[in-house]
Amino acid sequence: MSFERPHCGEGNKEIQFAGQLQSHGCQYKLSISPGASFEEDMKRQVVKSDSAAIYIPKLEFEIPPASHKGSLSTIERILRRAGDGLRESQDELQKIDPSVVDAIDAFLGKLDTCVQGNSAFTVILDDPAGNSFIENPRAPTKDPLMSVTHYERSKEQTRAVGFLTDDMVSGEQGGAFRLEAEQVCAMSNRDGTESVGGAAGAESGGVASSTAAVMKYVHVGTCRPHEDVGAVAANRAIAHITNEDMFAAIFKYSAPEEVMVFPSTCGACAVPCETRMFAFIIPYFKEVIAMASTCDVCGYRISELKPGGAIPEKGRTITVRIKDEEDLKRDVIKSNIVCFQIPELELELSPRTLGGLVTTVEGFLTQISEHLKSVHGFSFRDSAQESQKQRWEDFGRRLRDLLTLAKMPSTLILDDLLANSFIAPVTDAMADDKRLAIEEFERTYEQNGELGLTEMDTSAADAAYHSSKE
Repeated sequence: MSFERPHCGEGNKEIQFAGQLQSHGCQYKLSISPGASFEEDMKRQVVKSDSAAIYIPKLEFEIPPASHKGSLSTIERILRRAGDGLRESQDELQKIDPSVVDAIDAFLGKLDTCVQGNSAFTVILDDPAGNSFIENPRAPTKDPLMSVTHYERSKEQTRAVGFLTDDMVSGEQGGAFRLEAEQVCAMSNRDGTESVGGAAGAESGGVASSTAAVMKYVHVGTCRPHEDVGAVAANRAIAHITNEDMFAAIFKYSAPEEVMVFPSTCGACAVPCETRMFAFIIPYFKEVIAMASTCDVCGYRISELKPGGAIPEKGRTITVRIKDEEDLKRDVIKSNIVCFQIPELELELSPRTLGGLVTTVEGFLTQISEHLKSVHGFSFRDSAQESQKQRWEDFGRRLRDLLTLAKMPSTLILDDLLANSFIAPVTDAMADDKRLAIEEFERTYEQNGELGLTEMDTSAADAAYHSSKE
């Protein structure tokens, strides 16, 4: 919603999100320094959702989520509005506690120094819902002044954005919740709505009209029945797929010999359901575990590909040279933590971008293009400057040339800390594929810490193992 009244100065640029909770929270960290790019950095567009907080560590200043609704603004406008709000309360505070007024005046002096470009500072935008954004004026190339991090929400953060967590749908409370959810679906079906498990649900990939009634309790993606099994990131799923494309891609390598079935919990409505699982080996890659769950109550379905075996001791970098259509048709398994780049496009994207995927090189490049357009819409729509539009037109042309093989060769690089990503060779023997290179590298201590590997305590398991041998 947006309006402005010139005669009185009243205006509103509030944003109300109509989308869904993202799979991860996001944190944008922008460093702003006095210099040639200062004005451009201060005019960066900022999308702030209701759940986002803004921090300026240098000033020990925080704008909490509750203080402002969702808005579309700029860095400069956010800081000036914060300063104006503090100045408006000075007269009242002077009557209550003059010492507080002096402290606020000192803070406002520091804030003005930053806003006027006389001091360097860092702005951090943190949104557990993952629906906030700071513009990258250099998009689609990497921004040297800004880092973007996607992270797993804690249970407290999940509750803060208004959704249920696993512990809230367990025990007596969970039993009452599941019973009520089943009753809602049953009522919908009695009213003439087709069950999601029927044809309509199959065509839509598990989303149907009766799901809407249940979704007011738990949103899809809030309860993850398998991904959170295991205490560290190293044990989480490589990819989550909501249709059958994953199985069509991986069955060409190996058909399941034995399918195991065990009870599980629906990731949408939290009622009991069944999960089917089988393990197999993809040649030149590793053992993987495919899991598929379908809920008969709400029709929600999801497929997961998880790594099998031990955690690899080293990370892996996969480089493929794209020269012909055969290269575009290579199968790709991309894990959630991959950092990937295309040097010819000057493109580099951070981990957790696009999530886990099971696709082809061509499909992967297409999804990259669609993702960048959805995230960086400011850069090529009506509100963008001509230089930004021209940059995106040039990037789109170069990407189309890559997909149509008009300019060859191009390079796709996947950098995976856990070696859970894979690009298929086009020859029977991996050594004969001269356009595909795989290199292993040692993880740093910090990288192991991010994966939770430095805090693993196996002493109890080791003691049990040795006692069994005695």
